[in-house]
Amino acid sequence: MRLSILDHGHRLRARLFLSATSRDAPDVPRMLLYRPDFVARPLLAITAPAMRGPSYWTAAEREYLAMTTAARHECPFCVTTHTELIRIAGHGEIDPDDPTSPRPELRAVRAFLDTLHTAPDTATPPADLPEEAVREALRVGLVWDIVNRLANAFGFTLRGDQLHSGTRALHRFGYRFPGFLLAGGDRTDHGDPIATLRHAVFTAPATTGPALRTAAGTGTELAEPWQTYTALVRETSHQITDADLDRLTAAGHTEDEIFEVTVAAAVGAALATYDTGDRLLARKS
Repeated sequence: MRLSILDHGHRLRARLFLSATSRDAPDVPRMLLYRPDFVARPLLAITAPAMRGPSYWTAAEREYLAMTTAARHECPFCVTTHTELIRIAGHGEIDPDDPTSPRPELRAVRAFLDTLHTAPDTATPPADLPEEAVREALRVGLVWDIVNRLANAFGFTLRGDQLHSGTRALHRFGYRFPGFLLAGGDRTDHGDPIATLRHAVFTAPATTGPALRTAAGTGTELAEPWQTYTALVRETSHQITDADLDRLTAAGHTEDEIFEVTVAAAVGAALATYDTGDRLLARKS
């Protein structure tokens, strides 16, 4: 972890949970359980249904989309994790090392998600897929477009037996956390989980102001070193190093400010891609 608050800044209930469940808790729950009202609670409200709820796509196929999203972001932590989850959830249904093994429908929606990132003006939803199937894939992409950027920015690593134990726990519990760990803070519910995520990250009260978080998410010009750093989070998060965060702290920014602005940049970039896909689906229908 590149931010000490993600190792040691948790509330008592989270500290007790992390110590009780693991001697060396994985980086994902450490991040999610730090101030969960800011990002974890609204993000998990999207993640659990997207990854394990009823769907046109099997659990292994959704893990495949997560793995290929991680590969696009050059996030080794997430590539390794979702490759293992494909094997756990699929029982041989998909060979993660063989790009021809997924069924044609999955390859088509993966190509659509890829094009949304590389050439959004040319992206076209797969014609032969139900609209809801494409929308479900968009939500999988949204979740991991966020998490991959955060994993890269905060320097997630796998240690010891975490790949084996952590992936099995994720699969067993369906990407859900006990409710008491996520309680507290702003609980504004906009009736739609994506709208609730937007509110939590960009407009709810926090250490930083809404204007800074919104600019970080949209790419509006900011003073340095925020401008360079937030561009890295949005566009090439795999290039972030310890030195990038050191420049922010040297400029007088606290770790809480860095946490919030990093999350805002990651969520804003992911939502921009999701919104493009959503508009294309609306136009198609």
